[in-house]
Amino acid sequence: MHPSSLEIAVTAIFIALTTAIEFDTFDGPGFPACHNVSAVYQPTSVDEMVSLVKMAATSSIPVRASGKGHMWYDTMCSDDNNTIIIQTEGVHGISNFTLDGDTGSVMIEAGVTFFELADYLHARGASIGYALVNWNMTIAGAVAMGAHRSSLREASMVASGALEIHIIDATGTIQEIVRDENDDTWLAASTSLGLLGPIARIKFKIYPDFKLYAQQTIMDEDDVLNGDIYGLIAPYATANFWWWPYNRKFHHRYYDVVPTNQSSQEGFQSTFSITEFEAVTARTLLDSGKLLETSNMLAETIFFGIWSAPNFHEKTTDTAITTWPVYGWDYDVLIGGLYPGLLPEWDYNLRGYTLELAVPVTMANQLLKRVRELFDAQLAQGITMTATYRSGINIKFGRPYNDLLGQVWDEDTGDVDWTKGAIMFDFPSYRPTWGDNLRFNEPFYHNLSTTLINEFPCRPHWTKNTRTVLEQSVKNLDTEHLRRFKSVREKFDPNGIFKSIVGEIIGVV
Repeated sequence: MHPSSLEIAVTAIFIALTTAIEFDTFDGPGFPACHNVSAVYQPTSVDEMVSLVKMAATSSIPVRASGKGHMWYDTMCSDDNNTIIIQTEGVHGISNFTLDGDTGSVMIEAGVTFFELADYLHARGASIGYALVNWNMTIAGAVAMGAHRSSLREASMVASGALEIHIIDATGTIQEIVRDENDDTWLAASTSLGLLGPIARIKFKIYPDFKLYAQQTIMDEDDVLNGDIYGLIAPYATANFWWWPYNRKFHHRYYDVVPTNQSSQEGFQSTFSITEFEAVTARTLLDSGKLLETSNMLAETIFFGIWSAPNFHEKTTDTAITTWPVYGWDYDVLIGGLYPGLLPEWDYNLRGYTLELAVPVTMANQLLKRVRELFDAQLAQGITMTATYRSGINIKFGRPYNDLLGQVWDEDTGDVDWTKGAIMFDFPSYRPTWGDNLRFNEPFYHNLSTTLINEFPCRPHWTKNTRTVLEQSVKNLDTEHLRRFKSVREKFDPNGIFKSIVGEIIGVV
């Protein structure tokens, strides 16, 4: 049998492992998810993905799958510069659509993004409910990383919508893992971190399409910190806060279902769209904030005012919606995307550092008050700290979901009760474009993360934290969960070709 063109090409890659290259995040060059990889391959079918894994396994070449690269730090690969990347965007078939009454399913391939699936389903009168995340992510990548929407009422973990997860193991065999919450293989696959192998396909649960309203109110900081946080979030299909610590205000954003005929409005949300003028203005102001706290104070005040208005356009006309509430189809209202003709902020060199930590929602008031104390401690020294991101600090929530490595798995140890869900403290901050790229009063951010990890049972987000934050967080992870995950991983990948920095830090590789 003659070798296929794919086999010849792949063999050539492995033989010619030459100069290591940087594999970047969505932020572009200079923002590596992996510092040194030997090759980036872009298959167009699941069969090609399987062949790549088989070739790599034969030569003990490390392999990492990547979707849209929704990574902020250099933790996606190991530091082995022989690593190859399987970039999945070209593997995006959607098939086997069925919708009978209230539920149905659809089969999606590795590189299908939320945007692609949402368009496909909306054209057929369907949706994936609340198990969704950003428009610029693949669904398989979101499942692997344990991604989620902000909800205490609805099943909002992306993996909660998966009925089957098909993973290519280290022999190149596709393991079809069917949902069974009493099976450790399923619990490991639900948030696999890519350590079991690349996800080839997912069978996903779907529902009839529906409409939502989005509403936002402004709350004084004291009313949130000393209020009933659970009661402000749990009643709604999905809800979150945006925190403005300099202004001592919160935006309370919440969403719920409305009858399809209640409004003809078709609202479309964008968190990231920006004009060039807005980008240059913001970048100039925030860059000066590296040295001048007054620039950051002005920036937060401006951003607070902008975020008080709906960040929605009418989809049919692309005109700005100026009043709350906003109505529209679920995906458009909850996620949306980019407005026509506009670029995301990172294309204008507006980039950020991130930190995301989850604690039990029963500790929500305690957590936010502690953060407020850390802000106030700086103020007592004459240093004013602010939010430097265009939507402030994002305070999200997650309904319990049982797996082995997710942020919101259900546990009650007596001292720590996760059974009501989690609060996620998601703190993006502007990365100055000049000098050493450090932020104004840089030590504050590191003290904040270390303090929270030491004083709370923080579980880290797997793509929004530095190596240091992940290393500090290991002590808060359940050792029995790590042992069970490692046991499953060793069956899928006994030689560790799917290794990563995250896996190494938490001790499962």
